[in-house]
Amino acid sequence: MSLSAGTGIPEAQRLLASLPQAVVLLEPGLTIASLNPAAEQFFGQSARRLVGCELRDVVSISDRRLADRLADYETPVSAREIVVQLRGKGARRIDINVAPVADTPGWQLLTIHDNSAADALGDDSGGPDNAVLRGPEIMAHEIKNPLAGIRGAAQLLARRVEERDRALTDLITGEVDRIAGLIERMQKLSGRTAPPVGPCNLHEAARRAIDVLDAANAQGTSRFRLVEEFDPSLPPVLGSADGLVQVMINLLSNAVEACQDADEPRVVIRTRFASGLQLQTGDASAPLRLPIEVRVSDNGPGIDPAMRDHIFEPFVTTKKSGQGLGLPLVRKLVRDMNGRITHERNEEAGLTHFRIHLPLAREPRSRPRRKTA
Repeated sequence: MSLSAGTGIPEAQRLLASLPQAVVLLEPGLTIASLNPAAEQFFGQSARRLVGCELRDVVSISDRRLADRLADYETPVSAREIVVQLRGKGARRIDINVAPVADTPGWQLLTIHDNSAADALGDDSGGPDNAVLRGPEIMAHEIKNPLAGIRGAAQLLARRVEERDRALTDLITGEVDRIAGLIERMQKLSGRTAPPVGPCNLHEAARRAIDVLDAANAQGTSRFRLVEEFDPSLPPVLGSADGLVQVMINLLSNAVEACQDADEPRVVIRTRFASGLQLQTGDASAPLRLPIEVRVSDNGPGIDPAMRDHIFEPFVTTKKSGQGLGLPLVRKLVRDMNGRITHERNEEAGLTHFRIHLPLAREPRSRPRRKTA
């Protein structure tokens, strides 16, 4: 085996040649500069024929937004279960990861995992709702290991801090456990099964999300005023407690970031009854009522009008370093709870609103009519 001089470590070229995944080095302009044997096998062509070809001439990606993301060489991209067309070989269902090469502007490293042999393209799960959570699933293993380390460090720290600081270490361990639970569910998404739902206290989930937001801003890096407008009379909703926390963390974080340039940044989270909203489930049963509303508002400039109809789709983002997965994740979690989420812009008031509508844990029983003589 070839070794790097004096280190005892195999050369990078030998390591890449040993990988079962297809690995392609792209130079500026998405042109193939080098590839390993697994990539040659995937494309069905030799490196001699492929080097110098533009990636788009070898593989066709139908999702225009994903193709545009690949062209942004500064931003890592992960996508799972996407369908592409290979030149001369037809359709393939693949997972891809693209990362910029450090200190080499314009160069990227593309890795491909071919899923076609396993499922033979049996059903098209490459739609937005499925693709959104499978992107984070790619990194589940890598995330879970450091999470365990963070949890252990927080437990050790809890033994040394004073009692008044114990709430922060409890918050860390609680959030680690919640994120680990979310990752477990992401890994099970291929079964198309939604997580179980049950009665949830909406305001407990909201305040947990606010605590996480406050802890993240402990150094005062973001300036904003958060206003709570809660209706204390609301009954429990039907949902997932961890899912609700994640949804509100995402929405509140986005709102805080969106209004940072305002003269007086302001975020409002409001809960209320919103009677009359119903969801037709598609079967013969009665429509599902969604009478509970959570609204997160901010006084930022709002989302580009050209993108407003696509913000819940994967890979759509206005952030230079964003992955475009946050809001699609929110929509998937809300729909798993039989809820719905909408977005609107009030230009006159200068406010952006995200509204979540959820079902009650228990529908109120109608009173029986009194019999008359």
